[in-house]
Amino acid sequence: MSDVPVEVLLGRIATVAGRAVTWEPLPGGLSHHIYLVDADGDRYVLRVLQPAVSAAGLGVAPADEVENTLAAARSGIGARVVEVLPDVPALLLEFLPGRTLGAADVRDPGLAHPIATACRALHAGERFGTDFDIFAKREELLALCARHDLPVPEGYHDHDDAVGRLRRALATDPLPTVPCHNDLLPENFVQEPDGRVRIIDYQLAGNNDPAFELGDIAAEADFDPDQAGRLAAAYFGPEHSAALLARVRLNLIASNVTWTLWFAVHCGLITGGDSGFDYAGEAADKWGQAVRDLTAPGFGRLLDTAAGRRPAANPM
Repeated sequence: MSDVPVEVLLGRIATVAGRAVTWEPLPGGLSHHIYLVDADGDRYVLRVLQPAVSAAGLGVAPADEVENTLAAARSGIGARVVEVLPDVPALLLEFLPGRTLGAADVRDPGLAHPIATACRALHAGERFGTDFDIFAKREELLALCARHDLPVPEGYHDHDDAVGRLRRALATDPLPTVPCHNDLLPENFVQEPDGRVRIIDYQLAGNNDPAFELGDIAAEADFDPDQAGRLAAAYFGPEHSAALLARVRLNLIASNVTWTLWFAVHCGLITGGDSGFDYAGEAADKWGQAVRDLTAPGFGRLLDTAAGRRPAANPM
């Protein structure tokens, strides 16, 4: 029912039904349909989920996204869920006042602690109903690309051995899983007027290694090693081990390796290239960063440090 007109959906939502309502699309979403709703001066966000997204392996099932969004709201980090239309499916969420962050904001040293605080609060909340593994997601997306004859970047499989070594290093002494967002684009952070950071959009949420959460933030904002170290220190504490920092840096690479395929699948199965967004360019950019790091002279040292095969020294 996700193709139901917005005004019809709004008429079914008890919170706004019968009130003077206006609405407009919110920019930035690549998968679901997001709207800013004003009802007699009260503002909300309407998130209309597209089942085709999860069917293409690009997110969790709509029912799971609803439940994970509710759990994130109860942690105090996600937006409060005002109302749910499960048959659509759609969520009416509180509007979070403040500014949506960009990559330059996330790289700002002054935001390392507010971002880490938000992540710790989410991770300390109730577990999600889904699990997430970035390498399992890579295999799933690769299978979709093969099945539908979707293009992947030239030379993608030339680095399969390095990716396998990366996966094995991260499988050594993994951290306990916690409820993670797993898709922390800068735009999924909202900083409220009091400076507190909130997290939105739980399309890929699932229980996961917290080092992936940090590595994904670092990948999406294109952190250098010092910036990754600053975020790790803000999250784990200033005495964090070299192995923890290495795990964050390796998860940065894993994020770029896998989300390269997300853009290929989204373009091929959801938009057909007609959205105006440069999916191919985004995939090429992520893959370029992944190759840079997979072939860097220090890659082997990162693997050894994360797997405990080197003395505790800064791997960067």
